[in-house]
Amino acid sequence: MKTALIQTELSWENPNENKALLQEKINSISQYVDLIVLPEMFTSGFTMNPKNVAQTMQGETISWLKETAKNKNCAITGSLVIEENGNYFNRLVFVFPNGEIQIYDKRHLFTLAGEDKVYTSGKEKLIVEYKGYKICPLICYDLRFPAFARNVEDYEVLIYVANWPKPRVNAWDILLKARAIENMCYVIGVNRVGIDNNNHEYIGHSQAVDFLGNEMFETTENECVFIVEFDKNTMLKTREKLGFLNDKDNFILI
Repeated sequence: MKTALIQTELSWENPNENKALLQEKINSISQYVDLIVLPEMFTSGFTMNPKNVAQTMQGETISWLKETAKNKNCAITGSLVIEENGNYFNRLVFVFPNGEIQIYDKRHLFTLAGEDKVYTSGKEKLIVEYKGYKICPLICYDLRFPAFARNVEDYEVLIYVANWPKPRVNAWDILLKARAIENMCYVIGVNRVGIDNNNHEYIGHSQAVDFLGNEMFETTENECVFIVEFDKNTMLKTREKLGFLNDKDNFILI
């Protein structure tokens, strides 16, 4: 599965400008890819003012994602602010080329920024089946909580979309590798760059990590589109040979 990771600056609370910026980067992908991964809150930046940017599942951004997936004949995923039944969600959408959508609402809300005060937490883990892969998509702060990400579904790819700031980027780098090693899967981490209106600086370090914790390309602090290709057969052979997942603890998450 060939995947494009889009590391970009984001315009503060400006969905139209961000969609135009992302469209330009998506159009620059000249080779065929199966999946495009965008950052967390790709229409707005990590805002605690959801009413300024919230859309519905019938809104313009969802329509744009569907059209983009159809035109590129690939899936596309990232998170945005969605209003539903009077609640706001930091919602990841996984849009298939045929327009089908599966969703994941961020479970671990970032209390340090007050995200839990304005957004509603999700409860359900999502496993997407696409192009012969099982994919588990998660959002930013989820990265710090390995129990929720534990590979009990035999997924092959774990995705984190993020707005992860510079002062804690060392944790981002280490934890992405840890999640890959402990779950024996490929891990994608897509982070933004630039400075937001709260003066938080982001330096990217988007990356793909293989099932043994090896980086698959060199990270950068600049805007960039990375292309990476996964080899499911090699991963499965390594899982079988080493057998680490067979010895995992069994538990119930409540």
